[in-house]
Amino acid sequence: MTQTVAVLGTGKIGEALLSGMIRAGWRPANLLVTTRRSERAAELRDRYGVDAVTNAEAAERADILILAVKPQDMGRLLDELSPHLGADRLVISAAAGITTAFIEDRLSAGTPVVRVMPNTPVLVDEGMSVISAGSHATTGHLATAEAIFGGVGKTLRVPESQQDAATALSGSGPAYFYFLVEAMTDAGILLGLPRAQAHDLIVQAAIGAAVMLRDSGEHPVKLREAVTSPAGTTISAIRELENHGVRAALIAALEAARDRSRELASGNG
Repeated sequence: MTQTVAVLGTGKIGEALLSGMIRAGWRPANLLVTTRRSERAAELRDRYGVDAVTNAEAAERADILILAVKPQDMGRLLDELSPHLGADRLVISAAAGITTAFIEDRLSAGTPVVRVMPNTPVLVDEGMSVISAGSHATTGHLATAEAIFGGVGKTLRVPESQQDAATALSGSGPAYFYFLVEAMTDAGILLGLPRAQAHDLIVQAAIGAAVMLRDSGEHPVKLREAVTSPAGTTISAIRELENHGVRAALIAALEAARDRSRELASGNG
């Protein structure tokens, strides 16, 4: 952890990574940040003891650059970095839909690039970050990315050809659960519960179910069947979900998210 790491575009996700690296043992003296606003730079400097620099300075000083900007800002950022960035640096992209080839084409030949798709639970150290190697990235570069993103959750290596599917399933995944909790809370109100109570009941059910899925090793079908008594309340609800095509709707939604990720990757924003 003696290498210098720069987080370029230190918004919420960038700050979560910064905080995770410090907790994992990275020294603030080896961490750099870039921001658009000077007030934000001062805030990060005061909070974490890191050095706030320009993008050009980050490219010249850092061994590892984490590009945490919005996808539409990536081209401009790479143009700014390219004159200052040698092929001996590791570039990690956390921008949705941006391919490693897009980045490699704009930097020095042979620059190692790793693509990462984190999701928003990195903000509470429960994220899932899907990691793929560019054409010049080694297993050592992947291990470095895992060490950084592993501080804020779990990581999974996949071929880059699977990144669009992973974005649909994991990157966008939390939003589907929030949508479900919202709908179930409204149902609780319809059934006569106050909103706060309905919310608490559903959130704790979601947390408990997620922990059981993670820790039990059981298939979700077995866990569902354990709650589903013959002629009981749960099977009546499951029948209505199937009658309304919820399973098919979820599959169609994920396919739509995957297709949109492909469009973004191809530049059709």
